[in-house]
Amino acid sequence: MGDAVARLLAANAAFYRAFAAGDMEAMTTLWSARRPVACVHPGWPALRGRKLVLESWQVILRSPPPVTFADAEATLWGDLAMVLCRENVDGTTLVASNLFAREREDWRMVHHQATPLTATPAEGAVPTVSVH
Repeated sequence: MGDAVARLLAANAAFYRAFAAGDMEAMTTLWSARRPVACVHPGWPALRGRKLVLESWQVILRSPPPVTFADAEATLWGDLAMVLCRENVDGTTLVASNLFAREREDWRMVHHQATPLTATPAEGAVPTVSVH
């Protein structure tokens, strides 16, 4: 695993540690202060801008639910990257996409979106999507 991937996965793990611990200071540090950011919490409208995103985390982290993550997979595109993973939040399994931008040697979060997982496809199967 390359150094950039290791740092990215470490930043993703730091996000979940801050979430689980209710650590607003760590959460604030993880989000980019230089680039546009956005966040979509399950059931919430899309939040755009660092101020709104961090205010949403202040609300959530006042009483953080039990949270873990697993199966993190990293994809890098130069100074941008994505980590897809599963979250378990208070007994509910979600799929999360966490987007990061490289700022100097650190990866900073620019987008987080989580959505409930309603079914698990069979190993190797691609879920069928119907568009109307």
